[in-house]
Amino acid sequence: MPIENNQYIHNVEKKFPKTSRGFSLLEMAIVLAIVGLLMAGLIPSISSQIDQQHRSETRKLMDEIKDSLYGFAITTGHLPCPASQVSGIEDRNSSTSACNSRVGFLPWATLGVNQTDGWGRLFRYSATPAFTAASSVFSISTAADITIQNLDGSSLSVANDIPVAIVSHGANGIYGTMASGGTMSTTSPTSYSNVLHQQNNVDGSGNGRIFFSADITARTASNDEDFDDQVGWISKNILINRMVTAGKLP
Repeated sequence: MPIENNQYIHNVEKKFPKTSRGFSLLEMAIVLAIVGLLMAGLIPSISSQIDQQHRSETRKLMDEIKDSLYGFAITTGHLPCPASQVSGIEDRNSSTSACNSRVGFLPWATLGVNQTDGWGRLFRYSATPAFTAASSVFSISTAADITIQNLDGSSLSVANDIPVAIVSHGANGIYGTMASGGTMSTTSPTSYSNVLHQQNNVDGSGNGRIFFSADITARTASNDEDFDDQVGWISKNILINRMVTAGKLP
């Protein structure tokens, strides 16, 4: 090899001396440990953000459901019956025109709205029979029998005289039903909270007339730490007002 080439290689090696290539096992272990700690700190935050996103999506879907219920009432003169979980079509008796049940699943196909909440579970639905009767149009004096109560179950109510209630069983899905038909766990960590979940389970233990609702931040670790149901409803006054405006009521 020519001398000038040897000199060139010597100069390069002098400028860029040979050093240890890559990381040692110890260094890699330290790096992985740091990354693990960072990820462990981020996971709860990411999980919380995802949960909040699902809650926001569910609230938006409930608003769309309410608008559809108002539109249905204006068009037909009554509110829809609950549906079976498979069809999403209101379950109305063909002979009597009455609902076969006052509680069940949201008639999403009849209303033309989304089938499930933000977690992919079916919305529950309860309607006052006097407002679902197809044989006669409800009036201003028609009484609704659904009550929305505070989380603590006190006599103070969030809302009274409600024609319709809609329930999402939240992130934990206790008593929730998947679109495929599978049912989530019915076991709650605390007995008090389990009562709340059961009451909102309008297809089972609940009577379809009283529902519990509260801001998720209002929960306390002592008795309701896992209660995360979301409850929506339509106001009788707004419903009547829209019916009057549309010329359906005097």
